[in-house]
Amino acid sequence: MAVRRGRASYICSELQASQKKEKKKYGGAPGGPAFPGQPQDPLYGYFAAVAGQDGQIDADELQRCLTQSGIAGAYKPFNLETCRLMISMLDRDMSGTLGFNEFKELWAVVNGWRQHFMSFDSDRSGTVDRQELEKALTNMGFRLSPQAVTAITRRYSTRGKITFDDYIACCVKLRALTECFRRRDASQQGFVNFQYDDFIQCVMSI
Repeated sequence: MAVRRGRASYICSELQASQKKEKKKYGGAPGGPAFPGQPQDPLYGYFAAVAGQDGQIDADELQRCLTQSGIAGAYKPFNLETCRLMISMLDRDMSGTLGFNEFKELWAVVNGWRQHFMSFDSDRSGTVDRQELEKALTNMGFRLSPQAVTAITRRYSTRGKITFDDYIACCVKLRALTECFRRRDASQQGFVNFQYDDFIQCVMSI
């Protein structure tokens, strides 16, 4: 299945050019106001079309926004559960929603993951297998044991094949859990001690 270069590719190039000019990172501040947006911003139109009066979007609105932006390309659009995971990854104020700052950060991250997926989906089947998944995760900087990769493959694959949507869900959860771990590994020794309630909060919030 050929993956077309459409709106997502155009938006990505425009976004990268905009970031080079502005030389600043838009990371959504906890509880901060929504980014006001500018007419030339290639993403703001998609966000504003679905956002509420508070300048925030929930999982349903994020799903519509990502679908309209065309970021999935020829792959199947993201399901609602994947969008919930995306929000939890960047929802720093635990509101269950994203402002434009956070959405813009999410879009850049997801687009990077899409490029990784496409580079390993060599036959353009819309899926990757266990070996391709392991290479992709290693390429992104995750250092996982074969046992961990096997567990991930079992969780996110169907008959040994992982779709784009499941691949993104896997990446979201890995990033969120890794950040949760790193915040508690102050000495960077590779191990932490969790209280039970802290562990539950960490896992269930993703």
